[in-house]
This record gives sequence, C-alpha cells and structure tokens, in this order.
Amino acid sequence: MGLTTEEFPPATVDTRRWLDSVRLRCQAYADVFVADQCERLFAGRGEGAVAVRAIPEFVRGGKFLRPMMAYVGWRCGAPEDDHAARAASSLELLHCFALAQDDVMDASALRRGRPALHTRFSRWHDEQQWSGSPDRFGASAAILTGDLFLVWAERMLRESGLGQDALARGWPLYDDMRAELAAGQLADLVNDSRRRPSWDAVLDVLRRKSGNYTVRRPLEFGAALAGCDSTVMAALGEYGGSVGEAFQFRDDLLGTFGDPAVTGKPAGQDLRDRKASSVVVLALDLAVDQERQEIDALLAGEIDDVTVDRLRDVITATGAPEQLEKLIDARVTRSLEAVDLVDLPRPAFDALTLLAARCTDRRR
Repeated sequence: MGLTTEEFPPATVDTRRWLDSVRLRCQAYADVFVADQCERLFAGRGEGAVAVRAIPEFVRGGKFLRPMMAYVGWRCGAPEDDHAARAASSLELLHCFALAQDDVMDASALRRGRPALHTRFSRWHDEQQWSGSPDRFGASAAILTGDLFLVWAERMLRESGLGQDALARGWPLYDDMRAELAAGQLADLVNDSRRRPSWDAVLDVLRRKSGNYTVRRPLEFGAALAGCDSTVMAALGEYGGSVGEAFQFRDDLLGTFGDPAVTGKPAGQDLRDRKASSVVVLALDLAVDQERQEIDALLAGEIDDVTVDRLRDVITATGAPEQLEKLIDARVTRSLEAVDLVDLPRPAFDALTLLAARCTDRRR
C-alpha cells in the first residue's frame, strides 16, 4: 500500500459514524457500571462525598480508544454483540487505573484540562480543614481509587455476559496487558531517573508501557474473545505494535510542542517534568556537541516558560521532530500493509484504517 499519514483513504461517513457509536456505547456501559459501584460503596458515607462525583467524572472524560480497539478486534472475527461491547468497555476502567496512579507518580495537577484525581482529593482535604498534609491525603486517595478501577475493570469483564469459552480465550491477553503496563511503568521511572537513557531503552519502554497497552493488546484481546485464527492475530499484532509506537511518538511530540487546548496540560509539560521522552532522547542523539550541552544544561536547571521555549528551539534545530514524523509515517505504512494482507471483514478493515489515522493525527 505504501500509505503515509497524509495519504489515508478517506474514511466513509458510515465508518466514522460506526466508530463514534462504538465509543458512545462503551462510554454508556462504563458510566452505568461505575455509577452503580460508587452508589453501592460510597452513598451516604462521609468518605464518599467527593468520590461519588469525582470518580464517574474521571471516567466520562476519556476518549475510550482502548475499548474501541478491542471491539474492532472482536469485529475481525464476530458480528455485532452488546456483550462484547461491555467486555471491551472494561478496558477503559483499566486505563483509569493507570491514569490515576500515573498522575500521582508524575505529580501532574491536571488531567484532560481538569484537576487530576489526587488534586481533587487534596483540595477536599484542605476545604474540610482536616489534620495532616492535603497533598499526601490526595495522593493516597487517588492510589486507592486506582485500585478500585483495577478491581472494577476485571469485574466488568467477568460480568459482561460473554460466554465462558470466549472469556477463557481473552484472559491470557488481559493478564499480559496488565502485567506489561505495570512493568513498563517501572521501566519508565528508571529511564526518567537516568541522566541519559539510550534510544533503544526508550523504545523498549515505549512499546511495553504505551504501544502494546494502547493498541496491540486491546486489539488482540478483542480478537481472542471472538475466536480469530492465528493469521488474523498475527496481522493485528503487527498492526497494533506499529500503530502503538506511532501513537506514543505523536504523544511525545504533543508533550513537547502541543497546544494546551489539545493536550489538556501546560505547554511543554514533558520538558517541565524532565521526561526522557522519545523526542528529547532522539534530539540528544542527533545533536552536535554544542546543542547537546545546551539541552543538558537547560534540563538541569529551573524550567520556566523561557526555558521551555529555548528547549523547543534547540530540539527543533537537531531535526528530531522531523525525524519522528518520518518514523510515524513508516510505522503507519507497516501497520496498514499488515492488515491488508489478511482477509478481514471490510467494516473492520475500514475501522482499523481510521483508527490508525486518529492515533497518529490527533486532529481526526
């Protein structure tokens, strides 16, 4: 096919509408499930005064990308099914678990342009004029909420209504996804603590923490639930690995150069957090000595708006953003070629094409 991100076949209106309907269905299933769980655990109890509002709102703010991937994986081998959509929806709760704890680890005050969970709990503690540290309380409450999301995700999958044979095919993929996510988070912490991780180390973390977890495993999970054969599973694995890497490259570019209106976070947040993102590590690899020394010096000091602007200028001068765009295009091409070689139902193939575009060009 030889397609790049600038040459996607135009998605039909039907494909766009269908994907949007999948997202809305999954969101509705997750909303009802979480609201019911919050009512059961927190209604009428003092500790639930914020939880019954903050937790459902946190779920509603998502893009539901992973449930959409899982349901498209299902449609590669099976017809429309409400039980499968409910099973796919459980992945959004797994994602909420990761986000709640990730924001604590990164000390990120915002999530999707709104206060992060730990920020909301911290403010609540402060408003009540309780004893102890509001920040410590907020972080602890967010971690516990993340644990709830993890438990709820498995329960929602188990109670989705899918038959035991389908669930038995899906559990190994589900377990791999959870384990790889945690291991990738740990590896990411190590990379961010190193003075200068290698490009290979960054790619390894990127694949485990984001690439597999965002695209590949959800697709494979849905396809396994549907009973797809090994040929389809292999093609989806190739597609998912490639699109997942491209997704994270785009995320890293947005974390450095993105518009806060798109990212929901302050401009250059990854630079402020001194993250060992793909764009920073690639810039260090491509930089001449003077550029490399300046990047190191800027990252070592206080990072204010002026520093962020200068870092972005130097990183751009190294050619790293342009090189990442080429890597994104190459991976998208590889992903589309992989699924073009197998006999997928046309609606599923069209959805995969559109999802590749949405993952790598956040304006779609």
